[in-house]
Amino acid sequence: MAEGTKEEDGGQGLFALLPWDRFSNWLHCVCVVTFDLEIGQTLELVYPGHVRLTEQEKTNICYLAFPDSNSGCMGDTQFHVRIRQSPGRQGLTPDHRVYNSSCPVHLQADPSHFHGYVYFRQIKDKTIPRGYFQKSVVLLSRLPFISLFHKVAHRVANEFFDRGETSIEASCHDVDQWPVPLPGEQVSLPLLGEIIQTQIPCKSSSLMSPGSPSKCVVQAPSPTVLPSVHEINLFRNFCPVLSHVHLLWELVLTAEPIIVMAPSPTVCSEMVYSLVSMIVPLLYCADYRPFFTIHDSEFKEYTANTHAPPSVILGVTNPFFAKTLQNWPHIIRLGETPNLATPQKHKLKKASNLKMLDSKPGVYTYYKSFLQKDKNIIKKLMKGTQTKRPCEVQNAILKRHLLELTQSFMIPLERYMASLMPLQKNISPYKAAPIPKPFNPDDFIATLETSGPQLTTGIKGDWVGLYRKFFRSCNFSAWYNARYREVSQKLQTLQLQALSDADLKLWVQGKKEVEVVDMVLQIRHKIEQSQSEELPLSGVTKQQLQTRLDDIIFTLPEDLRSVLKNC
Repeated sequence: MAEGTKEEDGGQGLFALLPWDRFSNWLHCVCVVTFDLEIGQTLELVYPGHVRLTEQEKTNICYLAFPDSNSGCMGDTQFHVRIRQSPGRQGLTPDHRVYNSSCPVHLQADPSHFHGYVYFRQIKDKTIPRGYFQKSVVLLSRLPFISLFHKVAHRVANEFFDRGETSIEASCHDVDQWPVPLPGEQVSLPLLGEIIQTQIPCKSSSLMSPGSPSKCVVQAPSPTVLPSVHEINLFRNFCPVLSHVHLLWELVLTAEPIIVMAPSPTVCSEMVYSLVSMIVPLLYCADYRPFFTIHDSEFKEYTANTHAPPSVILGVTNPFFAKTLQNWPHIIRLGETPNLATPQKHKLKKASNLKMLDSKPGVYTYYKSFLQKDKNIIKKLMKGTQTKRPCEVQNAILKRHLLELTQSFMIPLERYMASLMPLQKNISPYKAAPIPKPFNPDDFIATLETSGPQLTTGIKGDWVGLYRKFFRSCNFSAWYNARYREVSQKLQTLQLQALSDADLKLWVQGKKEVEVVDMVLQIRHKIEQSQSEELPLSGVTKQQLQTRLDDIIFTLPEDLRSVLKNC
């Protein structure tokens, strides 16, 4: 059968199904990057072959696929990157949009960036002029499924290094058999003779649960069970800076610019991902680059010598950045992979101290925290290391603490936002849907005395000051805009439900033709919106609206009815 078409018997005859539709729900493409002695990093392979990357995207992939030369990464190294897509590229697939509508907001498919999952190998090879074999396999995806795709990259890359290009083709055809990623579904994912079983997270649950039966039934050996598609061990990554975890939470919450300096792309990329995960379930809306190099297309944009660095978290390994970015207000300097049995107790240091290129590990910042540390949780985790509490348990304790801290901060905002919604009894079927009341920071602050975070957390400090700083961040803007859209959509839905239940035959009596025509056009527009998924309505409500539409059109003169039917 030709590569460009694939047909399946659906019981009702044959229908066309493009070969890579399922593949593109999970991956954009698989790239192989190699080192050429004359031109440096170069793209050796892109699969599937029909995928087109712009020159800028190719350049970024090539440079981000290899650790900086100073890292000295011998053997195999895994890390992840985030690449801005070129303008004009097609966005999300229809299945991505369905997935985004019911998945946790921080796990949505990204319409403007690719996540790159890199597996790099560097070993001595006397047969190569440079003396080293250097090659990377990179999986590009719009999904931030770091745990899943690290496992997939490991399997695909090792098979490629052993068997060559045909294994890339085979693995891609396996991915093209994977089911659509639907939140809440338990899935079995075949890959090169193995099966990975995991669950796609949904809004209502963040923990592994039995879920629905897999949609991909394959006879195979015992599957590999992956507890989470996206989670990494926060405790392991924050261990070097554990005593400053509350300060870091504030920096991420308010989208402050942060540099993570580490000896390897593995360490810096995991720290960056851990930072943006600190404020879950709130979405971190500023930019972040788990691994960033001087060759990146945004290098000048992010390293301009200004007094106000952009809101971005950058993970870097090149010592050059220690001098170039010394004006940044917050820098996390990491050493080699930490010993979890002895968490570090680095003191906060003035950011200006980083002017020395041999700076020691620690947190360098000008920032003064609004909140006090929760010393109890830090002592609990420190004691856990002394008693050799399993790292997974330590991670669960820290993760739960950060989740509860973020929820304590956001619950008053959610409660205040709900109070801005007009009462349902004030919604008229014959008038436009009302809009939410405007957000007033001072009015919100006034509610904190009786319903603030102090009711759900024991952490003390200047909560009001932290909220006011949060209001100036892109994290607040994105959260508020999303909530405003949700409330506005809810009000429109309620208004249309009221309209579908109204007696429009009675309403049209005594109305001018222009008023009736205006109502017809409004109802028709709302029906069109519901069909394009801009406005979710039940099938019953849509049918009732259509009936009401027909009722009032029938009251108009015949010539006007003909015009409305044709327009």
